[in-house]
Amino acid sequence: MTCKDIPAVNRLLKTAFHSMRAPIVDLIAAQTRDPFRVLLGTILSARTRDACTAEACKRLFARVTTPDALRRIPQDELERLIFPVGFYRDKARHLKALPQVLEQRFGGVLPDTVEELCELPGVGRKTADLVVALGFDKPAICVDVHVHRITNRLGLVNTKTPFETEMALRACLPKRYWKTWNSYLVAFGQTRCLPRNPRCDGCPLATFCPSYAGKKRDAPGLPKASRQG
Repeated sequence: MTCKDIPAVNRLLKTAFHSMRAPIVDLIAAQTRDPFRVLLGTILSARTRDACTAEACKRLFARVTTPDALRRIPQDELERLIFPVGFYRDKARHLKALPQVLEQRFGGVLPDTVEELCELPGVGRKTADLVVALGFDKPAICVDVHVHRITNRLGLVNTKTPFETEMALRACLPKRYWKTWNSYLVAFGQTRCLPRNPRCDGCPLATFCPSYAGKKRDAPGLPKASRQG
């Protein structure tokens, strides 16, 4: 895949996305249209399956929809509300600290830039990018493990870290695709382009994927590529 293939690949990803269940943070954004709840959901979703995140968010949002409401809940109760998301004690500690930091640094108003969001407890660049894109509907490229894995498999980028992938995508991905590519690739990575044993047969992106071409070339019964030396 090259940069010139991006529009065609985007169309295929979009079609695939609308046939799948959207990632949990996309659902939160669509249902609440609230950047604060998108932030909370994104923090909870890290290293946690969507089904678990969804149940934790349901419990948390029944009690918390504003920073003030979050400030009033004791940390041990936060732990009970969000359990068993991954690293729930650390996440509860970050959530408990969030209202005070938000008040001290930003006057209680959730910022809408990646750099400012990264000043909040428990918020890294991936979380900040997703909140900007889904919470504030502004262009941002959120690179998680799925985006990093799939764009490298496709050969669109050749990078070692998610940060390198974000910078590479910023250079080649048209801005009109920035807000949606995380959603498309997360859904695709959760259902088809898996970390191990990806479901390559019937993949809509097969013709663009050098990894798939290599699998076909090395498949039993097919002629192997000649080797020199």
